[in-house]
Amino acid sequence: MLPMSDIAMINSILSDAVTNGVFPGCACAVVCDGRTSIITKGNYTYDPDSKVVDTTAIYDVASITKAIPVSSLALKLVEIGLLFPDDLMITYIPEFSGKFRELISIRHLLTQTLHFDFRLSAYSHLSSDELLKRILTTDLANVPGTTFNYANATSILLGLIIERVTGKNLEQCSGEFFFNPLEMHSTSFYPENLRKENIVPSEMTPDGQRICGDVHDESARALRPLIVGSAGLFSTINDLSHFLEMLVNGGVWKNRRFFEASTMQQMGSNQLIGDFGDVQTGLGWELNQKTSMGICNGVDVFGKTGFTGCSIAVCCQEKCGYILLSNHIFPRRRESRDEINTVRRTLLQALLVT
Repeated sequence: MLPMSDIAMINSILSDAVTNGVFPGCACAVVCDGRTSIITKGNYTYDPDSKVVDTTAIYDVASITKAIPVSSLALKLVEIGLLFPDDLMITYIPEFSGKFRELISIRHLLTQTLHFDFRLSAYSHLSSDELLKRILTTDLANVPGTTFNYANATSILLGLIIERVTGKNLEQCSGEFFFNPLEMHSTSFYPENLRKENIVPSEMTPDGQRICGDVHDESARALRPLIVGSAGLFSTINDLSHFLEMLVNGGVWKNRRFFEASTMQQMGSNQLIGDFGDVQTGLGWELNQKTSMGICNGVDVFGKTGFTGCSIAVCCQEKCGYILLSNHIFPRRRESRDEINTVRRTLLQALLVT
């Protein structure tokens, strides 16, 4: 277990967040020096009779999906020689017809340096086939690798490549490389295969319907039945704590190596070449995120956030990290991300500064 003083601080941060309505409840895993503590707070919703959050609560982790498992899968395929960072995307997706098609590499996908000049959510009214065609025929705004531009389309293309390289869908690949060996038995892209009563609602629609057991992200939901690389994973804090433990331990979990040291180094160090100002990104992971990492953003920390209110941050140098699962946008999304980002920053600071 973590020192009692650290546990008390994490407890206080999360209790205050529930009391102040940042989210109705949450589940948090903290790993430090080989020890893991899991803390749960609050309820599934603000309803008086709402279910209490415990370690069986299943959350839609939203864009954490981009890193766990999608970028991680791509990095694993690179390690075993089935994929190479400088491979051209059109080698695997020849039907992509947008401008600069012949210049896009796997590295650009892993560093989010493709400038898709549109938001996929604006086209979520299209059918799955129409939406995918929109991605495959869009012109990039500028030369790949010259602009950092976080976009769902980039991760969707990466997920498609993973499926074509392996001949398996993302659920099958994730199970083979991560979920089964990491004993993540309540984690899936198919929430209908999980215990429905344990799935935490994400948001209320304008007409009063709960989004619960459906993918929250509009474009990922519109692309169903395709499983895509941008969003759509559901998981529990117990399951994700195993992935966190593996990352904090330099890619090793229960004496099994999942990532080589060189891969871990690329996750946590800036991979952008050229003048990007203060923008940095690891290979498949985010760096230097001041809004969610605060004063710890430049201290060898990599991570990922999810729109629903989830986040992960890892510091291999200090052998610590945290995962937070919450439904911050329930019942409806806020005008800003300030409240949830304050919680994220405070959690990380509690681990690295105190």
